[in-house]
Amino acid sequence: MFDPVVAGTDGSVAGSAAVEWAADDAARMRAPLRVVFAADRSPYDIPKFSSREWGEALTRNAEKVLAEAEDLARKRQPEIEVATRIVEGAPAVVLREQAQSASEVVIGSRGLGGFAGAVLGSVSGHVAGHARGPVVVVRSGAREMYGEIVVGVDDSPQCDPALAYAFEQAVLRGARLRAVYAWQLPVHAYAPEIVCDMDEIRRAQHRVAADKLASWRQTHPTVEVVEDVRSAHPVQALSAASERADLVVVGSHGRGALGSLALGSVSRGVLHHARGAVAVVRSPRV
Repeated sequence: MFDPVVAGTDGSVAGSAAVEWAADDAARMRAPLRVVFAADRSPYDIPKFSSREWGEALTRNAEKVLAEAEDLARKRQPEIEVATRIVEGAPAVVLREQAQSASEVVIGSRGLGGFAGAVLGSVSGHVAGHARGPVVVVRSGAREMYGEIVVGVDDSPQCDPALAYAFEQAVLRGARLRAVYAWQLPVHAYAPEIVCDMDEIRRAQHRVAADKLASWRQTHPTVEVVEDVRSAHPVQALSAASERADLVVVGSHGRGALGSLALGSVSRGVLHHARGAVAVVRSPRV
């Protein structure tokens, strides 16, 4: 039994894309969908004006946005249970708190407040960097479905939550799972006095990836797993793999206290450069 899938929307194109993506995933999980509108008074300094007049206008707008979102979700997936909720507060804080009781939180990459040309909005960056559960950041625009999930793999235990989510998504979708393990030689390896056996290094990296995935293969025997070991920066490797992926899943090891620093450089880079939806799954210890 899955907890609700939460979709955050503000009535933007990206917000509608998040509702559609969340409705599809709720149907796959057989979970209820909760669509949330964060009613934020602070950007307009509403308390300085007639609180009743502005409050009523804000509520009417929220109700309109949520009614349209609910209609969109029900048309997309008629069989799912849909609830809507207006929560007062800053969107980033509201959605982070909603994650406490959700299977996942789904948000658009940029909302109505985004700057033209920006790929990742401040709200999506904050929520992805601070929410406890999986956060899916969705781009607007239709994409072809490829039947493949991509997950970033390293040899640390912190990537286990991302692997768990990626395998779960592969099972729910009946999709292939591409596990991307990216490695780079340390800078000192290029010194002329150091001789490297590149073939042995490559074999060692393949062994690390295979060892990391071995137990997951055993517990998910129905999932087709492709081990994709590349000599590249992780952001470059995962962004390239995203070209033919329905979803890219990354862990987050970041420990920054402010803003997107909590994401970590790889997850932040993938959110900026991946072609489609990206799920960020933070380690419980982060």
